[in-house]
Amino acid sequence: MKTDSSQNTMATRLAEQIRTRIVEEQLSAGHVFMTEGQLAEEYQVSRTIVREAVSRLRALGILDGKQRKGLVVRRPDLVQLLSESLPLLTVSSHERDELKLLRYVLEIGAIELAVKNATESQMDQLDALVAEMQSCLEDQEWERSVELDLAFHSLVLEMTGSKYVAGMQQILAEYFHSLPEIDRLDSGRAARIVWEHAELASAIRRQDREHARVLIRQQFEDLI
Repeated sequence: MKTDSSQNTMATRLAEQIRTRIVEEQLSAGHVFMTEGQLAEEYQVSRTIVREAVSRLRALGILDGKQRKGLVVRRPDLVQLLSESLPLLTVSSHERDELKLLRYVLEIGAIELAVKNATESQMDQLDALVAEMQSCLEDQEWERSVELDLAFHSLVLEMTGSKYVAGMQQILAEYFHSLPEIDRLDSGRAARIVWEHAELASAIRRQDREHARVLIRQQFEDLI
């Protein structure tokens, strides 16, 4: 009789074999793969092993079940996977530090693309966000200021033209803003943030990559 450990190992091996097969055969999304029964027969394993392997691939968005058809190949959504996994990382300060570094790299690495690809409409939106941030500063609406900061940087990452960069940054930013230990703004810090965002918006509009890089580093240097 197989132990739980050996079943787990076999399920892991089978999941990897299926994933490799999908890649090597270049199966496109929507391709009808096999039924669980066919997998069990071809790979000479029990239905229990097959169900566990398929369950893992479903969780990754690689396979899905379709009634009366069998298993269907899907393309995983990287942004969705990160979104679903991120809450589990709140338990470790080391992992939070790793996520801070990831966000820093995303922001710094994306600014040149943002400067290059920003549309007139997007730049107008940045200016509008800065104006609202200034209004919040005058009214001391700190919570709204945090929301506007998130919207500003989400828009900057959208300017890259990459859905993965924009999506991952949005998730990371929301994650850090949701942490209970996030610092609360005071008037001095809020004024500094408004000035930095105004300068960054201006640098993007002027297509001044060097100044934009300096400003984005200033805004996120506390992450590292």
